[in-house]
Amino acid sequence: MVDNFTTTDGGAPAPSGERSLTLGPNGPILLQDTYLIEQLAAFNRERVPERQPHAKGAGAFGRFEVTNDVSAYTKAAFLQPGASTEVFARFSSGNSGERGSADTVRDNRGFSVKFYTTEGNFDLVGSNVPVFAIRDPIKFPNMIRAGGRRADNDCHDHNMVWDFWTRSPETAHLVTLVMGDRGIPKTLRHMNGYGLHAFSWVNLGGEISWVKYHFISDQGVQCLTQAEGDRLAGTDPDRCMRDLHASIARGEYPSWTLRVQIMPFEDAKTYRFNPFDVTKVWPHADYPLIEVGRMTLDRNVTDHHTEVEQAAFGPHNTVPGTGLSPDRLLLGRSFAYADAHRVRIGVNHHQIPVNAPKVPVRSYSKDGRMRVQNVSDPVYTPNTVGGPHADAARAAEVGWHADGEMMRAAYTLHPDDDDFGQARTLVREVMDDQQRARLVSNIVGHVSNGVKEPVLSRVFAYWRNIDPELGQQVEQGVRANARS
Repeated sequence: MVDNFTTTDGGAPAPSGERSLTLGPNGPILLQDTYLIEQLAAFNRERVPERQPHAKGAGAFGRFEVTNDVSAYTKAAFLQPGASTEVFARFSSGNSGERGSADTVRDNRGFSVKFYTTEGNFDLVGSNVPVFAIRDPIKFPNMIRAGGRRADNDCHDHNMVWDFWTRSPETAHLVTLVMGDRGIPKTLRHMNGYGLHAFSWVNLGGEISWVKYHFISDQGVQCLTQAEGDRLAGTDPDRCMRDLHASIARGEYPSWTLRVQIMPFEDAKTYRFNPFDVTKVWPHADYPLIEVGRMTLDRNVTDHHTEVEQAAFGPHNTVPGTGLSPDRLLLGRSFAYADAHRVRIGVNHHQIPVNAPKVPVRSYSKDGRMRVQNVSDPVYTPNTVGGPHADAARAAEVGWHADGEMMRAAYTLHPDDDDFGQARTLVREVMDDQQRARLVSNIVGHVSNGVKEPVLSRVFAYWRNIDPELGQQVEQGVRANARS
């Protein structure tokens, strides 16, 4: 029989889990009780700072298997025919979701996948909707603050949210999606995942293509109504996290088919709107979906803290054959995510097992808090004693020509660049009458909860810019609520 006794964090047998060391049965606790001190000190320090956005999340391990040949577009090893790659996926609350928030709050969801490839880790950090709310990273901190808590009473305030949204018209497409049916997924298994940005692929010939990633749920997309979401927020706030874990535990492994849109490099120069504008989708009629492979999640985490809470994803994690693009928000995120991990879980976060590559790491990074992997000399480069050296031919960098005067300016306008156009198409051509009715109801309910003038008038104008009839219905509904 294997011994099963409690130990200290140092591995020595623990003296007691119920009684502190005291001077006599009624005397004071003694400082010599190092086990008590260890327990209290560890408890005080067991939380790492939660993420700013997407704080609450669930995760699972699985595999990604290539089912189609896309080698004409990328030389990435994990995307070659027949390749099978271990993955870890994390699904999370929205931009303003805190660790204690309910899973059924109306917001977009995070959808991130880490591929442990033979060439290093490749991270795809996205969302359950195909667009983002802003296109310039300088606005990101304020967008998150607007959806967060007030300084005076520490409460969420819908007036702040709509104040930001209505002063940032590029938010219209995302807000329309989130206020519609997709704002509350039924489960994490029943939502799609999108890479959001245009990324780059490079083939063996050095040709660059622009690419957008779409993880299409094989379970289908299913959503909750606002009433259903409100009810579950009060009765089962962890419903989506619990459902993912339970489905895998009973052998119902969720899967997603990865499809991509591919835009030839030259097309981007003359396309009718800026293809690097993350607030817009590429029409499927112009760039149809191409199947790449299937991701199946078949293994639950065993320790949420080490495997989910300390998981670190970043768009900067690319591998040969993949890369970034001129998308401003993507380039901003490529710094911001890595920096957030350094602050939150340490400069050596990549040594935490869930983040560690499955290939040898030969880096000159040295020391720092929580460095646990051995470092050997030489610890500098260049050197003459056999240390590793950079090889540009192997690297994942993707380059393209760019020039211009330094300035702070919006993207150059293309013929079809418009903040409200794709949202208008979504409302008029994609949604049916019932979906539009639910959209109006969701907006009216959200706006009626604390939005006041002058923001209120801007809300009505915002929706009229998307669709005049929709804007009129929103205004009538909000004003009727105010009179009742």
